[in-house]
Amino acid sequence: MKIKRATIVLAVIVVIGACKDKQTPVRQIVTVEKAGTDNVEIYGEYVGQIRAKSSVEIRARVEGYLEGMLFEEGKRVKRGQPLFKINSDLYRARVDKAKAQLAKDRAQAAKSARDEERLRPLYEQKAASQLDLDNAVAAHESAKANVAMSEADLKQAEMELDYTTVRSPIDGYISERNADIGSLVGPGGKSQLATVVESDEVLVDFSLPALDYLKSQKRNVTLGEKDANRSWQPNVTITLADNSVYPLTGIVDFADPQVNPKTGTFGVRAELPNPDRKLLPGQFTKVKLLLDVRESAIVVPTKAVIIEKGGAYIYVVRRDSTAEKRFIEIGPEVNNTTVVERGLGADELVVVEGYHKLTPGALVDPIMVTIKKEEEVQP
Repeated sequence: MKIKRATIVLAVIVVIGACKDKQTPVRQIVTVEKAGTDNVEIYGEYVGQIRAKSSVEIRARVEGYLEGMLFEEGKRVKRGQPLFKINSDLYRARVDKAKAQLAKDRAQAAKSARDEERLRPLYEQKAASQLDLDNAVAAHESAKANVAMSEADLKQAEMELDYTTVRSPIDGYISERNADIGSLVGPGGKSQLATVVESDEVLVDFSLPALDYLKSQKRNVTLGEKDANRSWQPNVTITLADNSVYPLTGIVDFADPQVNPKTGTFGVRAELPNPDRKLLPGQFTKVKLLLDVRESAIVVPTKAVIIEKGGAYIYVVRRDSTAEKRFIEIGPEVNNTTVVERGLGADELVVVEGYHKLTPGALVDPIMVTIKKEEEVQP
């Protein structure tokens, strides 16, 4: 009888325990992370071409035979530095002739002035006619005009003589010569002698899609204009042919005011310092342009975002440890994180792993993780 009672009690205990197990819900173990805030930098990548800030063709302005080259090819030259020498005998003779003509005209002008001075008192005393005085005045005026003409001829002759020494109009690096010594150069011969390139600063030309332009406009970012009220400027970083990043950044200083109808893009220009001449005019490069900075934007790991036909959503752990399916409006994705435009607040717990086994309202056992930013991670 005692054995029978013991058996009944044990069975009751087992039944009660089983009932308790059925009443205790199973908690899903998930990995969560707090939604953070960050200043998200949004870049666009394009193909650009480098060109010199200034590139000037050195041309002969007067005709003559090339006598000498006064520079080293490929080296730096300064503004005003003599580069080429053209035979100047003809132009020096023209200067001498113009000087002689000027001296003759000045002498004639002085004589006509004296004639007028002598004739005027005689006219007042009625000892000379009005016609005589008029002729003297006209001769004096004509002589002064001849002096002015001769002075202009002399100035022109001196300028042509000075042009026989070809000088650099800017500071920069000079190309090889395009004409040999002894060859005829100038308007009647070969006029381009060399090219001087100013490359201490270079320009990078690239094309921006109209869509990127419209996005910038929506954020009140006008490319080519500096905004003192903004904490950042649309700077440019370029990557060279060997995939190395050029250490100096540039700034966009010009944007074409109209879109090219054939390509749907518009031209943009950036200026970069080039003290070591590492950037060569003509080479192609990859351009990375800072289009926008979303300050204090709410960000979540991209892997936590589920996208379906109805939109994008994430699972959020509420204070009562239940999972909530939250539809959100997402923005750009940068460095494996996605900007949440609407639907999520900072410091809310977002499920980053294990959400595939969740249903809305399910109890969860969250495990917190902290993801360090790239700049905080030590190599």
